[in-house]
Amino acid sequence: MVRSRASARAGPPPPSPGGRWLLLIHHLPAKPDYVRVKVWRRLQRIGAVALKSSVYVLPYTAEASEDFQWVRREVVAAGGEASVCQAAFLDGLSDAQVEALFRAQRDAEYAEFTARAEELGGDRGGRDAPSGREVAGELARLERRFGEIVAADHFGAAGRRAATEALARAQARLRRPAARPRPGSPTGARPSRGHTWVTRSGVHVDRIASAWLIRGFIDPEARFRFAAPEDDQPRGGEQRFDMFAGDFTHEGDRCTFETLLDRFGLAEPALAAIGEVVHDIDCKDGKFGRAETAGVERVIAGIVRREASDDARLARGAALFDELYEAFGGGARRSRAAPPRDR
Repeated sequence: MVRSRASARAGPPPPSPGGRWLLLIHHLPAKPDYVRVKVWRRLQRIGAVALKSSVYVLPYTAEASEDFQWVRREVVAAGGEASVCQAAFLDGLSDAQVEALFRAQRDAEYAEFTARAEELGGDRGGRDAPSGREVAGELARLERRFGEIVAADHFGAAGRRAATEALARAQARLRRPAARPRPGSPTGARPSRGHTWVTRSGVHVDRIASAWLIRGFIDPEARFRFAAPEDDQPRGGEQRFDMFAGDFTHEGDRCTFETLLDRFGLAEPALAAIGEVVHDIDCKDGKFGRAETAGVERVIAGIVRREASDDARLARGAALFDELYEAFGGGARRSRAAPPRDR
């Protein structure tokens, strides 16, 4: 039994105003067939689960309400009927059972994704092996699909971990050359905490993103010092990044952010995706061509124009990369601390 706002006069009120679920109840005309397919695909993209052939459910949020309203408009425009209501389940299905439906649907998608990622990351040599451009295109599509599934994973399906690991392996095999550790800094190693990290003043995208990465995933107690270009004499205990002859800087065609990922063994897909965005903005070679790159580039340009202070640029940029990390399906940041710079 579903209790909606429309039926609130019968029986006791739901446990919370309106209930924790949104329902889309719709009816489409028999023809044309493409409308039914179009609506079904949109419902899949937003992560809705079918309770019946014409009834779909989402957890109640403002975003879900907007998503269902767009679907409703499409249905009505095609000559059908549709209603959106906020609801609570009073008997029949329990909330836990509805959540299980969501997890089962996402787990099926994660399993399909994992199989595809393992196939893409396997040995594909021989005469019929795809070209580098074909592989890059397949990997980009795989990453977009991962983001779509994560965005629709409202209740943390168990299959996400295996999918994340499979994507990381595919990226490592197809995109990332083996790391070249330097003496005293093996791949996957972590420096002792609380280092002073030095970079050039006038920070832009690569240095902003690298500082975010350092504080969040490498050295949560990091301090930053901004040096003039001619200041090429390191002080004891400092780590230098994105500087000529620095400890961590451009290597081959990698930007500094990518070098940090490789040197510290950070293979998380969300971080790899950010690295591709930063690479294309910083190196200007269009190597990855992610859809998000142009927007991030404009936001960074706005931060640089607005903020003269390097500290302020790092703070504003950290907020941007936090949001981008979440959008790419990243988990909780390991540290959100922002220790003061080294004066």
